[in-house]
Amino acid sequence: MAATTTTLTPASLMTLEAYAKIRQSSRAEAIAHRRLRTVSLGEHITLQFEDEQTIRRQIQEMLHIEKIFDEEGIQSEIDAYAPLVPDGGNWKATMLIEYPDAHERKRELARLIGVEDRLFVEVEGHARIYAVADEDLERENDEKTSAVHFVRFEFTKPMREAVRAGAAVKVGCDHTNYPAHVTVPAETLASLAGDLR
Repeated sequence: MAATTTTLTPASLMTLEAYAKIRQSSRAEAIAHRRLRTVSLGEHITLQFEDEQTIRRQIQEMLHIEKIFDEEGIQSEIDAYAPLVPDGGNWKATMLIEYPDAHERKRELARLIGVEDRLFVEVEGHARIYAVADEDLERENDEKTSAVHFVRFEFTKPMREAVRAGAAVKVGCDHTNYPAHVTVPAETLASLAGDLR
């Protein structure tokens, strides 16, 4: 896998004071960008595709909330989040499994063990590619899966070229207890295509 190329460095981030000044005024734009890069898979699974902009905002938020201003602390946040920035050959996403009712959530997370490994992307004219999930740490056990997973989809060069040329793309899940798929909307796909080189 190619090394992540990112311009996320301590020097590239805003100071706590500078970020505090623009935090509220830039919120709507940040939410709109995240919404553009979000794909709902059925009623209960959402994929939020990350890019440098979403991760930069996440790091700034963490520094703001935790009041981190020392270089070591800032670098630690960058190290934690930078691996979620796509590297030109892949898409990376935060997968959320959402059930508002606690009892239903507990039951469904038990039924959905392994669901993160059954997510796929299907580029028109190409074979499905399945997610590589949770490379940072194990997020499920024998009783249940986690409500949050980090996944990546690795594309071949012909797939990347097809997406950039406008091929249709489906995102789906073929887990026995959660079969679902959706064609990625054009405006979302345009944003995601920009992640591929």
